[in-house]
Amino acid sequence: MATKKMNPAVKTLLHQGTFIPAHPLALTRELKIDEKRQRALTRYYLESGSGGIAIGVHTTQFEIRDPKFNLLERVLELTTDEIQQAAGGKTLVKVAGICGPTIQAVKEAELAVKYGYDIGLLSLGGLNDWTEEALINHVRTIADILPVFGFYLQPAVGGRILSYEFWKAFAEIPNVEAIKVAAFNRYQTLDVVRAVCNSSRINEIALYTGNDDNLVADLLTPFRFVVNGKTVEKRFIGGLLGHWSVWTKPAVELFNRIKKCISNDNEGIADLLAIGTMITDMNAAIFDPSNQFHGCISGIHEVLRREKLLDGIWCLNPHESLSPDQSLEIDRVLQAYPSLTRHIYNADR
Repeated sequence: MATKKMNPAVKTLLHQGTFIPAHPLALTRELKIDEKRQRALTRYYLESGSGGIAIGVHTTQFEIRDPKFNLLERVLELTTDEIQQAAGGKTLVKVAGICGPTIQAVKEAELAVKYGYDIGLLSLGGLNDWTEEALINHVRTIADILPVFGFYLQPAVGGRILSYEFWKAFAEIPNVEAIKVAAFNRYQTLDVVRAVCNSSRINEIALYTGNDDNLVADLLTPFRFVVNGKTVEKRFIGGLLGHWSVWTKPAVELFNRIKKCISNDNEGIADLLAIGTMITDMNAAIFDPSNQFHGCISGIHEVLRREKLLDGIWCLNPHESLSPDQSLEIDRVLQAYPSLTRHIYNADR
């Protein structure tokens, strides 16, 4: 298979910085895809102003790959079909999740190409016993198939800690276009940004925040390092976030406000940083960090259920559920931050 390169218009959008929600999975009580609601979710994100869609990722549930369910290909197919019908010719970044050992990841990358995805979000979760050198070779193999969106997944939900040296080698791989940092850790986030700044491809790698606990500050912060005697700067220019799969319209508005603030010499930055703490509080309710993120998928589903975008909070993993009092926490943030949690959408259209 020839190496897929990114469409120039899509590449421009990705590198200018855009808003990409991580797309959940709509299920019936029988744990089958609820295709009507799955399509409605895709339309919801597009009509809310998203610049892309990420599907087959952690928020979509890694269990879709389990042979018992075998849902990955159908989920990819449904999403790209709905985007084609609903996008109206708008340029969007279509991201397909890719994971597993190399043989599995190659098959998933080929599926992504088959269904017209622009880039693969490559998770290294589950490969915790691999050396970093083996991981780099793994990434090179996938980058030979399609553009790669790197993914630093936090250890609490299946990721592993990776070194500065790993990320510097990662950034040097041709056809790596972007890196999503979802380490939920300031030190590990700095490792990635510093590594990219010290690579020869500093201007060819787009940084996206996946740090749902710190997303506003990530987007507002200029990261500066001295490289070869000169100060260089790098920013997170967009986000690919599970948090953005709920309350999406006001989140898009906030993202656009952040971009405007940066272009206007940080006018209004103090208010945005204050809102950032509110966003973190909202995220705590849906991601359930007080219980080691046990309810993170169910929390997203519960918000979408309340908004009538999902019929229930069912997950493929029977152990995925709301934690005690998590529903009350969602009640609390809905009452505390009405302007950030408003929902205006008719899923039955």
